[in-house]
Amino acid sequence: MILHLPSFSLVVLIGVSGSGKSTFAKRHFRPTEIVSSDHCRALLTDDENDQSATDDAFALLHWLTDKRLLRRRLTVIDATNVQKKARQPLLDLSRRHQCPAIAIVFDLPEGVLNQRRKTRLDRSFGDYVLHRQRAALWQTDWRWLEYEGFSQVVRLKTVEEVDGVEIVRE
Repeated sequence: MILHLPSFSLVVLIGVSGSGKSTFAKRHFRPTEIVSSDHCRALLTDDENDQSATDDAFALLHWLTDKRLLRRRLTVIDATNVQKKARQPLLDLSRRHQCPAIAIVFDLPEGVLNQRRKTRLDRSFGDYVLHRQRAALWQTDWRWLEYEGFSQVVRLKTVEEVDGVEIVRE
């Protein structure tokens, strides 16, 4: 699949923990283009898993995104973004800076997610986290993402689809 992205856009990765968002971002975008909630946590606490810093991490993520968009830089948001309330501030920034917002949804089978969760050495979380995030993701009707304000929505349902994406910047 070829994904055409405007050179000035906000790309919002949406998916549960372990769905491959960070790996995808690193494969297709420069490190400076990626604004990651985990990295923001690490900048604040030296530990990207420190959930006590989540509110401050997202304040930093939104501030960095605002500053990048002000400079008309392509910006990729690497966070779960499975809830509408998490996406809304990003869409507000997109509108304020008059740049298109693109949603890339990682909707992989639960078996793949469970296997990845069990083999992750960098993060430990229980089944309940995966189930809660999947439930939030499934509450999102894909057709409504465009109504939220995304100009383009791409849904990736298999590992092969994720691996087969080619990004072309316009």
